[in-house]
Amino acid sequence: MTTLTFHDVVRLRHSCRGFLPTPVPENIIRNVLEDAQLSPSNCNTQPWDVHIVSGETQSMLSNKLVNAYLNNQLSPDFTFDVNDFSGTYKERQFAQGKSYYEGLGVVREDKQGRETANLKNYNFYNAPHVALLFMPSVGDNVRVAGDVGMYSQTFLLSLTAHGLAGVPQTVLGMYADVVREHLGISNNMKMLFGISFGYEDTNAEGNTIQMGRDVITSNVKFYK
Repeated sequence: MTTLTFHDVVRLRHSCRGFLPTPVPENIIRNVLEDAQLSPSNCNTQPWDVHIVSGETQSMLSNKLVNAYLNNQLSPDFTFDVNDFSGTYKERQFAQGKSYYEGLGVVREDKQGRETANLKNYNFYNAPHVALLFMPSVGDNVRVAGDVGMYSQTFLLSLTAHGLAGVPQTVLGMYADVVREHLGISNNMKMLFGISFGYEDTNAEGNTIQMGRDVITSNVKFYK
């Protein structure tokens, strides 16, 4: 396999929304996990609690998540509502949604088309694997969630370096109780989100969209 530079890995990584059903060999998944395990964390606490779900267990979980979605049975451990965004953040969120649905050929008024697109979340965009990320509840949870975020980015970059693709899915965390019950996870562990991963289906409609980024000066201030 061709070795990629860090520069290339960062720029090749993107949120994949269409995967081939081909399973990833276990040794490659373990290599990715070993890379992610080296992520930094506050006081080296390594608070990530990761569950890799594949095969029949994944199929059964998908069915349960679809059912929970259709019956509006939400059970998030942490609140999240895109309507809470404002200003520039709202503009970026709206632009992402608009680009995504346009890439799928779904117009704003097409409620059935949007429903079909939403349901793809719960079959993990056909990915053969999903990593479900949990954490212990400590204080206001912000520091621990930041640690899990750093772990997740390392995980995603390692996927790219290994010729794989992934997509972080906040929406999976909206059904934390479903996941905990299905996998037998303690209520003491709180779910942040999931990362579906595998080999990218380059022909999938959801992969025609490439979101850009603002120039760094829109987010960074320099002081001398």
